[in-house]
Amino acid sequence: MSMGKIQVYYGNGRGKTSAALGCAIHEASALGSVIIIEFLKRKNEDESAFLKRLEPEIRVFRFQKSGRNYEELDEQGQIDEQMNMKNGMNYARKVLQTGECSVLILDEVLGLVDYGIISEEELLSLLRLRSEETDVILTGRVLGAGLRDYADTVYEISVRKDICES
Repeated sequence: MSMGKIQVYYGNGRGKTSAALGCAIHEASALGSVIIIEFLKRKNEDESAFLKRLEPEIRVFRFQKSGRNYEELDEQGQIDEQMNMKNGMNYARKVLQTGECSVLILDEVLGLVDYGIISEEELLSLLRLRSEETDVILTGRVLGAGLRDYADTVYEISVRKDICES
């Protein structure tokens, strides 16, 4: 039995989430269903309102409660958000076990591994739950060797020139 494909968009450049969202729109236009679970993202009301308009074909979930970046939180705030992000991972597990969508995007999930919130093995274990009907897209800055080897397609996004850096 073949499994759903795993794509990864990683690196320090901008556009990883945009690339994943492009895949979501492509899937939705082909009558597929998409679930996006966001991790380590600052709450953006304008972006959230726009993405809500794409429902029911593309549904977005964010389990974090804080409107601040994870790095900006005090120790207790980070502990609280770690629990919220683990709830997001549990939801991802449920989605994969039930085959609830044709594409599952785990936006910035690689950062959970990078921060030590989950292990690479925990993420690999989650990915093994996917069925042949479900593709999974991961984004983040740092990609470990085990995930790189396990993924079907890996895109490294890097900045060559950025007019915004001036």
